[in-house]
Amino acid sequence: MILRITMLLFFVSTININAQIEKLNDYKYILIPKKFDFVNKVDKYQTSSLTKFLLKKNGLDVFFNDENLPQELNQNRCLSLVANVVDKSGMFITKSTIEFRDCKGNLIYSTQIGTSKLKEYKKAFQQSIRRAHSSMTNFIYSYSKKDDKKRIKIANKPVVIHNNKTTKGDNVKEEKKDMLYAQSKPNGFQLINTKPEVVFYIYKTNLIDVFIIKEKNGILYKNKNSWIAEFYHNNKLLKKEYHIKF
Repeated sequence: MILRITMLLFFVSTININAQIEKLNDYKYILIPKKFDFVNKVDKYQTSSLTKFLLKKNGLDVFFNDENLPQELNQNRCLSLVANVVDKSGMFITKSTIEFRDCKGNLIYSTQIGTSKLKEYKKAFQQSIRRAHSSMTNFIYSYSKKDDKKRIKIANKPVVIHNNKTTKGDNVKEEKKDMLYAQSKPNGFQLINTKPEVVFYIYKTNLIDVFIIKEKNGILYKNKNSWIAEFYHNNKLLKKEYHIKF
């Protein structure tokens, strides 16, 4: 029981992080200033160039804000996020984080803080930026236009999920489940119904037969020949049992 609670707490925190970083998929472009606020010259210490290089490794479509931009981006800057490196250094430690803000200045995602104890400024800032970026190295960018989410096509060979039974309990709500189909996505699957609409996403983990349920504060795990989904909805714990054919 303690192990399950520990696992659930770990996965809930992981869900929140993944949910935040997945918001980057809603934006088509990333803009990077040629000069960040903590330096006094354009691309000093190659901070802007390094940030652009690192984000492009995630598959993001990245531009400096003074480059020739795509026409649609010139016409609508809200298609992009602005990625800024923020200096949070102390007296002896260089600390950096990469923040992504939308066209209204709202913070969409922030990396973990990267640190460096190197004394040379250029090496210290570059090391701290690399370490900040390392918190999103497992993120694979896949642009998903918001208006297109309602027009999902069933592709590839689907995984059919049938509801086997529901488990009753004092604090568990019983619900009937429809047939779902799974489509392979980076790091997991999206599960859709026959309309088609996305019901929820599941992410792979380092544990065998355990998935994170995106934006549901819960997990999907295998129990003997069945799959159990446990997540919270309206402050109530839902526990649902499925038979999944892969």
